[in-house]
Amino acid sequence: MGLGNFCSFFYFSATIFIQFLCLTDRGLGGNETDRLALLEFKTKITHDPLGIMSSWNDSINFCQWQGVTCGHRHQRVTSLNLMSLQLAGSISPHVGNLSFLRDLRLDNNSFTRDIPSEIGRLSRLQYLYLPNNSLGGTIPSNLSRCSNLIKFQVANNQLVGEIPMEIGSLSKLKLFTVIHNNMTGLIPASLGNLSSLEILAAGENYFSGSIPNALGRLTTLKKLFLYMNTFSGKIPSSIFNLSSLTSLYLGINPFFPGSLPSDLGISLPNLQNLGMFQAQLIGSIPSSLSNASNLETIQLQLNSLTGQVPAFENSLGLLYFSIQFNSLGSGGAGDLSFLSSLTNATNFRYLAVNENNFGGILPQQISNFSTKVETMLFDDNQIFGNIPAGLQNLINLIDFRAAGNRLSGNIPTVIGELQNLRMLSLSFNEFSGHIPASVGNLTNLYGFSLATNNLQGDIPSSLGNCQNLQILDLSDNNLSGSIPAEVIGLSSLSTYLDLSHNRLSGVLPIQVGNLENLNVFNVSENMLSGEIPSTLGSCVMLDILFMQGNFFQGSIPSSLSSLRGLQELDISNNNLSGAIPEFLAELNSLQVLNLSYNNFEGVVPARGVFKNASRTSVTGNSKLCGGTPEFHLPGCKFKHSKGKLSLAWKIVISTLSGSLCIALVLSSYFLCLSRKKRNEPASNFTENMHLMVSYQSLSKATDVFSSANLIGAGSFGSVYKGILDQGGRFIAVKVFTLVRRGASRSFMAECEALRNIRHRNLIKILTVCSGIDYQGNDFKALVYEFMSNGSLEEWLHHKPIAQETPRSLNLLQRLNVAIDVACALDYLHHQCETPIVHCDLKPSNVLLDDDMTAHVGDFGLARILSEATQDLPASQTSSVGVRGTVGYAAPEYGMGSEVSTSGDVYSYGILLMEMFTGKKPTNAMFKESLNLHNFVCAALPERITEIMDPFLFQEIDNWENGSTGSCRVQNSLVSILEIGVACSAELPQERRNSSNVTAELQSIRNRLLGATGQRIITL
Repeated sequence: MGLGNFCSFFYFSATIFIQFLCLTDRGLGGNETDRLALLEFKTKITHDPLGIMSSWNDSINFCQWQGVTCGHRHQRVTSLNLMSLQLAGSISPHVGNLSFLRDLRLDNNSFTRDIPSEIGRLSRLQYLYLPNNSLGGTIPSNLSRCSNLIKFQVANNQLVGEIPMEIGSLSKLKLFTVIHNNMTGLIPASLGNLSSLEILAAGENYFSGSIPNALGRLTTLKKLFLYMNTFSGKIPSSIFNLSSLTSLYLGINPFFPGSLPSDLGISLPNLQNLGMFQAQLIGSIPSSLSNASNLETIQLQLNSLTGQVPAFENSLGLLYFSIQFNSLGSGGAGDLSFLSSLTNATNFRYLAVNENNFGGILPQQISNFSTKVETMLFDDNQIFGNIPAGLQNLINLIDFRAAGNRLSGNIPTVIGELQNLRMLSLSFNEFSGHIPASVGNLTNLYGFSLATNNLQGDIPSSLGNCQNLQILDLSDNNLSGSIPAEVIGLSSLSTYLDLSHNRLSGVLPIQVGNLENLNVFNVSENMLSGEIPSTLGSCVMLDILFMQGNFFQGSIPSSLSSLRGLQELDISNNNLSGAIPEFLAELNSLQVLNLSYNNFEGVVPARGVFKNASRTSVTGNSKLCGGTPEFHLPGCKFKHSKGKLSLAWKIVISTLSGSLCIALVLSSYFLCLSRKKRNEPASNFTENMHLMVSYQSLSKATDVFSSANLIGAGSFGSVYKGILDQGGRFIAVKVFTLVRRGASRSFMAECEALRNIRHRNLIKILTVCSGIDYQGNDFKALVYEFMSNGSLEEWLHHKPIAQETPRSLNLLQRLNVAIDVACALDYLHHQCETPIVHCDLKPSNVLLDDDMTAHVGDFGLARILSEATQDLPASQTSSVGVRGTVGYAAPEYGMGSEVSTSGDVYSYGILLMEMFTGKKPTNAMFKESLNLHNFVCAALPERITEIMDPFLFQEIDNWENGSTGSCRVQNSLVSILEIGVACSAELPQERRNSSNVTAELQSIRNRLLGATGQRIITL
């Protein structure tokens, strides 16, 4: 071979070899690296209930694995999208080997541990989405190497530490959000170098120090969220010069007192949402703010603002205006003139100017507000004059409060035309005249307060038409006449009824017994007479009962012994007589008792509340004796007969003693028989159980029912975690406290309800134990599958203790739980042979297993709606505590109605709203007419972000205008809460069917999920 031929051959061979190497790297080595990296990622997944990882196998190319997307040219992984798939585990460091990766989305799962620093090797990465997990640790500083990163989203995790200053080198970054973590330290000034940044969200953390002035260099910034931190210093003036800003939320920070710049509305011409609530603001509201014509929300409440409020005639899109809890106004006549300018806002919904120094009259122009207005709060100012004529034009008004002012004149009769009104508070004013009978037309009214005015005349009986009324306060007026039976018999009254300090006369109507759910009842300082009606004992939910300063006579009725939750009782200054009943000493809840200035006689008990003379008063009852020495009463004298018993008496006593012994023997025999009969259903229930346990087994399994194993307690017993010897199985043991009235019936009800029902969303009962304990006492327990993730209550409202990691459910998890519970109700109501009503649906009775699947438990109040029971009156069909739990129980139960499936639907509606707002129905904010139902109803649909659980804040794309995904999420949340509102309608016939609810929620979930099971949300 010649030299030329050799060279040609060598060149050809080398070329082929180099091409082979290239192909090997591209086709084998590179692809293989990606495949191995994905398999390593799979090994870190510890929980995969949807079986996503099962597709990650060698039967198909890894580019076809679920969630994996490859580029067409090189067949390298460019996207890994595993959003909302209920995955748990940690993020494998090998994800850093996916060198072509541009998009990594793992949000809405349960990933834990740290964000691997190896992600910093992904130089092509543009989108990193990790929100709504349980990630801990710090943000890796080497993320700065991801020079192409556009969006970084880690909201709603458990991250700690500081924001790395190196983040400031990411010149392409548009979105940076770390909302709702546990991060600390300073906001690095280097963030001011992010020249492309549009959204900076770091609210709900523990950042401190000053907000860096360098943020004023972010000329493209649209949304800045730094609320709920511990920033100090002053708000940098440079922030107010970011003309591109549309949303500015800096509230709830301990800033040094400072004022809003005078040119705010000029320097921020695009501003739509201003959230400067509780930001230590002083000074006045700048008049230039009226130039910001795009304003929709103004939240300046809870500051120290003073001066006059400017007009907002240019803010045509204004929806929400809150300046409450400031020092605005001067008490002068023109303080409220700015309200006239709000008539230009055609979609205006919410006005809160309460707790200020506004004077003058209410402008007539408020009657020309948008007919969409729902809330107007004027209370605690210095407003005088009349309520403007024309108020009836505001046909959608729900909440009108003007208490604590100097309003006068008559209450206009046209107020009865506000058919949607739910809260009307005009207390502490100077109104005179009569209460208009037209208030009886306000059938949606929840709270009505006219206390401390100069009203006179009768209480209109038409108030009895307000059958949704929960709070009624007419105290401190000059009302006279008798108490209408229609009003005192309003069974809806459940929170507060105060008729005190009037001139009411006559007897207290027996219809007072209808107030079975009332907490506070006050008729003191009137001219009522007659006896205390025995029906008052039916008001079993009473906490406070004040009846002092009347002319009541007779004895204290024994029926009051039913008021087992009574805390304060004052019946002083009446004409009551007779002995002090012993049951008052047995009311363990009673903390304050005043019996003074009556005609009681006999022995003062020495037990219970009577042991504490500082909380009990018996002064002014001259015929009392005994009691504790602190009462300073004379000793009691008892007559004793002298001499011995006669023979006749001895014979009688002997005969009676013998008879008593025989009776005791017979009663013991029949008691044994009855116990045997009561145990038969439990025995039948366990006939086919493979797992049989004894008291000894359960005692050993729970370490003798140790408090360390206590995982819950309820009305009729306690629940313990345990491990059975048979296979080491984890169990939950519900031990019934049989000394409590109704506990045995609750045990039987649960056994009967669970006898033949099986469903994946119902708690699975393993067996029943009915026997005796080591002391020979009756013992009854139910043994369930142990639910490792506890109750829904714990996930929604658990407050972590020090060093404990907080946890929460993301949007899809909550929706899945809601669907699970709806499926359980659908099964109980429509798929069982006879319908079953749970009667006590609430978050603590919804348990979550390893897979976060929800199971409805605690059937102790359940009712089986057989034809026989359906024909019985409510008094006979009621089971133990059938009313359920306050806040969740259907309102018709409080009126004596029979249990029904619609009652469960009501409870479900409350539960659904609680899940997505994070607020319990018994929250302290819900008072007077406000409850969870109308709180949600009033906010839908525009103010969804104001009422939802802060944990879900990032799940609405609050950041990018026009984002299809975010709109879909927001619309879905609105739809979910609308279902909650519909289910909790006051009238049973207006509520949804549980089958329809299940279908609707599943449809909502399908809209949130794409065809491949991926969420359509981009943040």
